[in-house]
Amino acid sequence: MAQDPTRASLHASPVSQVSLSRKLKLQQLIVVAKVIDSGSLLRAANEMGMTQPAITKAVQELEAFLDAPLFERSNRGVVPTELGRLLGQRAKSMITELRYLTDEINALQSGTAGHVIVGTLIAASARLLPVTIAKLKAQAPDMLITVREASTAQLFPALATGDLDIAVGRLPERELPLASAFPLHHEVLFQESMCIVVGAKHHFNLPARPHLADLRDLPWIVPLADSPARMRAERLFQDAGLALPGNRVESLSMLTNIGLLLETACIGLMPRAAAQQFVAPGLLTILDVAESGDFGAVGFSIRADKRISPACQRFIACLRESAQEISG
Repeated sequence: MAQDPTRASLHASPVSQVSLSRKLKLQQLIVVAKVIDSGSLLRAANEMGMTQPAITKAVQELEAFLDAPLFERSNRGVVPTELGRLLGQRAKSMITELRYLTDEINALQSGTAGHVIVGTLIAASARLLPVTIAKLKAQAPDMLITVREASTAQLFPALATGDLDIAVGRLPERELPLASAFPLHHEVLFQESMCIVVGAKHHFNLPARPHLADLRDLPWIVPLADSPARMRAERLFQDAGLALPGNRVESLSMLTNIGLLLETACIGLMPRAAAQQFVAPGLLTILDVAESGDFGAVGFSIRADKRISPACQRFIACLRESAQEISG
């Protein structure tokens, strides 16, 4: 699959729609998409339950038909050529549409089957999403829910390509480029406030109602620099006439943040609904800080240019219902 310079310099013969539809196999497209995602023929073979020679053969057959290389070898595995990337993107779209078709057939036959892939942020992962999933599972036990946690900068591109069905969490402000960079529809579910938390077992010599300046020199956990929540955190300190703490950890991982708060004497910023989940069992304490913060709008995002699956429609109905319960 290494590119032949002589071959690369020649223009391949045009591929007709008829010949493409007759020769192209869905399995070959799935293989190409998996090799691109994994960056390795061996990893792709393991993930698909195939042998490496079978993966290689599928790629080589496709390359022979297109008369052009799809991958180039590197020290780290294989890298797609421009043609390989194009084919991989189209393959992902076709695989997504096939998954949607499967969902629709299952939904038509039983009304309770399907698969929803949900991308989430810290704003939704602790309370809103668990309540929604529990509600959905009570209605449709056989529906498969896959949850992937990442930053908005990672979720929105995945949503636009069909790797995700829906993204749930804090929505970016409309003026941010990320809000309009992809053909997505955003729906606000409720407005969330931000609170400042510490581990319940850690004691600080602080006033009963401290100001942000009293906490400025302590270790902090703040959102990642490329996350919408970071803008709100920076604004909180700016409004108090303070710079962002120098002694800080930047993280959007709920599990990591909770672990740090429990094990170390540090300060954390959290959506209030998420923090209250850990206040009730005595794990965290919400500080009554004089300066309060607005976390922003919590909601969901879906593709605006594609019809959503019946399974995702049912998920959204449960999501709206859960949001009313939490915010009310």
